[in-house]
Amino acid sequence: MVTSDNKTADTDEKIFIGKGEQTAWLTLALANRHGLVTGATGTGKTVSLQVMAEGFARAGVPVFAADIKGDLSGIAEVGEAKDFILKRAGEMGLNFQPDQFSTVFWDVFGEQGHPVRATVTEMGPLLLSRMLDLNDVQEGVLNVAFRVADENGLTLIDMKDLRSLLDAIAPVAKKAAAADDDPDDNEELKAALRKAAQSYGNVSKATVGTIQRQLLVLENQGATKFFGEPALTLKDFMKTDSDGRGVVNILVADKLMQSPKLYATFLLWMLSELFEELPEAGDLAKPKLVFFFDEAHLLFDDAPDALMDKIEQVVRLIRSKGVGVYFVTQNPIDVPDKVLAQLGGRVQHALRAFTPRDQKAVKAAAETFRPNPKLDTARVIMELGKGEALVSFLEGGGTPTMVERVMIRPPTARIGPITPEERKAIMSKSPFKGKYDTAIDAESAYEMLQKRVADTAAPADGQGGGVLGQIGSIVGTIFGTNVKRGRLSTGQVIARDVTRSVTNKVVGGIVADLGKSVGGSLGSSVGRALVRGALGGLLRR
Repeated sequence: MVTSDNKTADTDEKIFIGKGEQTAWLTLALANRHGLVTGATGTGKTVSLQVMAEGFARAGVPVFAADIKGDLSGIAEVGEAKDFILKRAGEMGLNFQPDQFSTVFWDVFGEQGHPVRATVTEMGPLLLSRMLDLNDVQEGVLNVAFRVADENGLTLIDMKDLRSLLDAIAPVAKKAAAADDDPDDNEELKAALRKAAQSYGNVSKATVGTIQRQLLVLENQGATKFFGEPALTLKDFMKTDSDGRGVVNILVADKLMQSPKLYATFLLWMLSELFEELPEAGDLAKPKLVFFFDEAHLLFDDAPDALMDKIEQVVRLIRSKGVGVYFVTQNPIDVPDKVLAQLGGRVQHALRAFTPRDQKAVKAAAETFRPNPKLDTARVIMELGKGEALVSFLEGGGTPTMVERVMIRPPTARIGPITPEERKAIMSKSPFKGKYDTAIDAESAYEMLQKRVADTAAPADGQGGGVLGQIGSIVGTIFGTNVKRGRLSTGQVIARDVTRSVTNKVVGGIVADLGKSVGGSLGSSVGRALVRGALGGLLRR
């Protein structure tokens, strides 16, 4: 961290964004009213994003931003006093002082940052259906699968857990079901899950097969690395450094962007998790966290109405949790009107009107600003040079300022990407080094449905271990149910059923107690039905 006595134009209450005839300020107390950064490729959106991120970090506000092209990574290194930067700073009356910011890199694939993981249970059926591109019928079956898992304490950590669950609830032919007169405990569990699934409506084998194939496509895109443990603790994004400045969290997304729906759904999941986890904060002097969503159009493309309603709800309400959300995209028409209405700040870079759609975008962009009688907003949007923008932020009682044409201030950190060697050095000093780097394959639905744990723990003589094993052994000896599987007598069948009934009650009590004591992100879900939030994510409160 470079420290200096540099007096930037920022104040304790405001971030200096740029200057034209008037100065453009972003008021920290209103920064949780969200914002929008738009403009054609190459007009300066990333620099504007970096300027805002630096301002928030200086004010002690943690930042999360997706880095699509790698350009934003330069915020971690000291800026260079190049001639064009010094010229722009001088024109604004700034004393340019190079700086850098504490940065943590994250990467779903674990290649250029700490791995980012979530469990399938945490993701929930709504967002997973979006990720898998399921139709209404398929989404309904996936909802049934999650309901059955939630109600039966089956923890879904990774993809193999979900696959095993789908196999378990898929209908089987009547002949196959009747072939075994004396099914084992594992088959009885699966039969119970199938019965539970069918109680919510028809679950066809063909639909389950389609979902399984979509899971295969998702796995081929690298989702197997995203689903698992240790799951990300989102509060790790909300840190400050030793100087009290906000830590900048950068999601390395160049590879992730090759799977647009995985990228968009992942960021939406993060937003929904923040919404569900954080307590109400009321009016704050500054946000708890600012979230930049680059390539925001991917979030809304082909989104069903039900999901759009949930997105609008989260964006509208998350500001009360102290989180500011800033969407970055090319055209303002990429953002639906009901979401656009929630965005208080605007930074509009140049747009080019070559097609009817472009002309519509220019008109829409101009109409989102509070008019300035000195500016023909629509015309100016097409005339803006690189680094120039039309800007309007909230002021006073939350009303937008009149639109102003300004030159965006130069960033103080490096403009452009860092080298692999620099990234490696930064990661070696990360406060989260070692916390997320190694995947953990914990006991979950796959092991429960495969009876892997029971088979592994069984002693060589075939008797179960522990108190439950001893109970089963004693009762089995008395009633003759310890013998090798064959056709049991009527008395033995009754004895077996009684034994299982008693044992299940004992096990149920142990599992319920276990759910209160085990660690990890899903410990509290064991042994009870789960509760889900607005976007289907797991509620932990």
